[in-house]
Amino acid sequence: MAEKSVHGPLEAAGDPKHAARATRSAGRKMRSLLLDAASPLFRERGLSGTAITDIAAAADAFPSQITYYFRTKEALFVECACRELLYLARATEQAALKARTPRDYTRALAETVTASDSVAFFAEALTLTRRRQDLAPLVERTIERLHGEGARAYASQVARHGWRSLRAPDESSRRFWAVAIGVILEGYAKGRSPDELCAEMLRVLGEQAKSASDTARLRLVDERDASGSSNEEG
Repeated sequence: MAEKSVHGPLEAAGDPKHAARATRSAGRKMRSLLLDAASPLFRERGLSGTAITDIAAAADAFPSQITYYFRTKEALFVECACRELLYLARATEQAALKARTPRDYTRALAETVTASDSVAFFAEALTLTRRRQDLAPLVERTIERLHGEGARAYASQVARHGWRSLRAPDESSRRFWAVAIGVILEGYAKGRSPDELCAEMLRVLGEQAKSASDTARLRLVDERDASGSSNEEG
C-alpha cells in the first residue's frame, strides 16, 4: 500500500509541470486583483495620492506582493492606465456596432470615449514615461494594439455596410485616437462637459466615410453635371 501511495496521487501532485501551471495561474489572478484594486484609487487620487498600502488593503494583499509583481508603484500605475484604455477601446467598438451610417458610427465612438476618464488616465501614464523610459515599452505596445484593433474594427464596418472610407483604416484609427486624446485633455483643462467634448470631437473629426446611398447620389449628380455640360457644349 505504501508503494501505491508513492506512485499514485503524490506523483501527480509533485509533477513540476502541474506546479508551474498552478503558480502561473495564481500569479495571473493576483496581478488581476491588484490591477482591479489600484485602478479606481489611481483615478480618484492620482499617483502621488495613492499609497502602496492603500492598494494592498483594497486587494486584501500584502504590499510586498505589489513590488513582487510590478516592482514599483509607477509601473503599476502605467499598467492600470494601459489596461483601462484597452477596455475603453473594446467598449467603444461594441457601442458602434449598431450604427448604420458613417455619421452614426463616428458619433457612437465619440460619445463612448468622452463619457469615460480612461483617456485622461492614460495621458497621465504617457507623461510619466517621459521621465521613466523603462515604462515606455508597455505604453508603446498599448498604442500599437489600440491602433491595430481600431483599424480592424473600422475596416470590418466599412466592408459590412459597403461604405466608402475617406481614409485608409489604419490612418482613420490613428487619427481618431489622436483627436480623442487632444480634445479630451484640452477639454479637461477648460472644464468642458462630456457633451461638449463629444461635440468638439465630432467637429474636428468631420466626415470619416460615405454610405452607399451617399455615394450613389454623388454619382447621379456627377452624371447629370456631365450631361448638362455636354449639352451646353453641343
